[in-house]
Amino acid sequence: MLVITLLCLSTPMMATSNIDKNAVDRVTNSLVRKSSIPQHVIERGVAQSAALWLPSDGTQEEFQQFCEEHQCKTQADKEKLFYRICENFESIFGHNNRVIIDLLMPTHVSGIENLPIDQFFGAYNGLSHFNDDMFNNKIAFIIMLNFPHFTLEEKTKNGATWSDLDWGYVRLGDIFTSRVPAFQQQRVNTATTKADNYISNYNIYMGQVWSNKNIKYWPISTVLISHWGLRDELKSAYADTKNGLEKQRIVYNIMKRIIDQSIPEDVINKYEYIWYPSSNQTFIEVNSSYIELEGKSENNIRYQQLLNIFNAIKATDEYYGEKSTYIDRKFNDEYEISVKETERLFHELLSSSQVSDVAKLISKRLGRKLEPFDIWYDGFKSRSSMDQNKLDQIVQEKYPDKEAFEKDLPRILMDLSFTPERARFITNHITVDASVGAGHAWEAAMRSDNARLRTRIGENGMDYKGYNIGIHEFGHNVEQTISLHNVPNYFLRGVPNTAFTEALAFTFQTRDLDLLGLKNEDEKAQYLNTLDCFWGCYEIMGVAMVDIKVWQWMYGNPNATAAQLKNAVVQIAKEVWNQYYEPIFKTKDQTILAIYSHMIDAPLYLSAYPIGHVIDFQMENYLERKNLGQEVERIFRIGRKTPNVWMKEAIGEELSVQPLLNATIVAVKAAAGK
Repeated sequence: MLVITLLCLSTPMMATSNIDKNAVDRVTNSLVRKSSIPQHVIERGVAQSAALWLPSDGTQEEFQQFCEEHQCKTQADKEKLFYRICENFESIFGHNNRVIIDLLMPTHVSGIENLPIDQFFGAYNGLSHFNDDMFNNKIAFIIMLNFPHFTLEEKTKNGATWSDLDWGYVRLGDIFTSRVPAFQQQRVNTATTKADNYISNYNIYMGQVWSNKNIKYWPISTVLISHWGLRDELKSAYADTKNGLEKQRIVYNIMKRIIDQSIPEDVINKYEYIWYPSSNQTFIEVNSSYIELEGKSENNIRYQQLLNIFNAIKATDEYYGEKSTYIDRKFNDEYEISVKETERLFHELLSSSQVSDVAKLISKRLGRKLEPFDIWYDGFKSRSSMDQNKLDQIVQEKYPDKEAFEKDLPRILMDLSFTPERARFITNHITVDASVGAGHAWEAAMRSDNARLRTRIGENGMDYKGYNIGIHEFGHNVEQTISLHNVPNYFLRGVPNTAFTEALAFTFQTRDLDLLGLKNEDEKAQYLNTLDCFWGCYEIMGVAMVDIKVWQWMYGNPNATAAQLKNAVVQIAKEVWNQYYEPIFKTKDQTILAIYSHMIDAPLYLSAYPIGHVIDFQMENYLERKNLGQEVERIFRIGRKTPNVWMKEAIGEELSVQPLLNATIVAVKAAAGK
């Protein structure tokens, strides 16, 4: 039985509801007399249903009649209803998800001509009217009545005592908490789709980028997407002892131009023009002569995309109840870690003494003072000392096309200690596509469909960057498959939030060289991996802090223009930098924390990464000397419970940065030879 310690109920009350308190009490008392369902569950179900019942849904008398007819009288009836809803919602969500995948193919998958109409098809979502439909046909009310919603505080307080079936009931109750009109939801979908298309096609042709000494460091074929490709190029340059530092400074200047929007629009996704990022001059070659152009800058298009998403989302706030914001919904309802707790977690690591210790070690290894782009220092990874061209050659020979990579997925899982049977089962439910963007994993929403693994695969095959991203996305797909097919019920599918799927993706990604047969013989590898995780957290936690503060600023300035938003983002990035990074790097007012593309096209997603790193580290510690395949299978069968409940069941401890901080102290001493 679901045991509840009742807390203050925060049902979103709509002013247009026509069900008064007397009617709620009357219906509740009648149902309690006729049902063996616990009274507090009935009270909650009736109250939440009444809060969203509109005059168009019926009179107060019709509301009572509806509740009398559809309130389950026994636990057996409730369980039977639950599993029928599981079957039907899997069909609804699963088939609509597949339609979305198909319509976005020209935008997401290379080799498919992208026609102007495709952005309109890509913005279409068959579920944009889902909420309206479910309330209009009253399925939503049947669910709310029998499977009411519980707050994050209540889930945290009671979750450890709930059974898997109880958790399924609770997750079903999370679906209907508002009545956002379809046209408002479609506006959100359109804004996010346009932003995604903007980001997915934001490439810099590096063969046309020149240094201020008139040197071209990249071949004409090098095309880097922002920010992922630029960041990864900057990382790979640590292995280039001859030109690496100069290349990093050029890439860093490109990033700053993107952030402040001074980047010429003629160099975005175009190869005709020569560009000097340091001076921001552009030239065109005509008859062996170079003519300087007076090109215009991108002019805040980047921030207009973010502003469009914010305005569309903010317009839905009123349908969630008084004072509801997307920030609260994202953290309390989706991540199920409050924004206050998230910021506390980040601050604890960002302000730790370990930051200075690791920074000094990096400076010593580089043989120079740190520069701002060293937040992406990649020298703790074993591949950082390996020749990038050699890695590319190895991967391209192994994976000349997507079919070769897909065919090798079962072997990869078996190398990670999955049984042959499970390796085949999981990979039979994964399809590989060559990606237009940097890459992503798209989950299936029904067991008869496949998850999609997308990574960049060029004409000459997959290079090392594409492979590294592919292994990361494969980790997502493995989680998605296990947590769809093997969880206790459909509404427990998935993980607590995106940070948890990022954790497994990171776990896979750190083993990418091993999976190529390139063993790391470094006896200090374990310590270096700890330092790599710590420094990665240090970087991305600052980025996530900027993301949070930008959304807080937008809510405080809802009528801002794109230019004002740009100025705010730049200022916030400087402030976060000055608080957590200037004491280490000894340079003020750097804006680089604002470069991440997900800040633009994935609202408040960036916090998932550092939380994922922390979870990954805790999981890696737990998985050490255990069978990875068996444990991953067990852990991701738990399903979508709240983060700390999940963590306790998975590895026996709650989410915390302290294990990473403690391990970093040991790792610094070991890496320094002390």
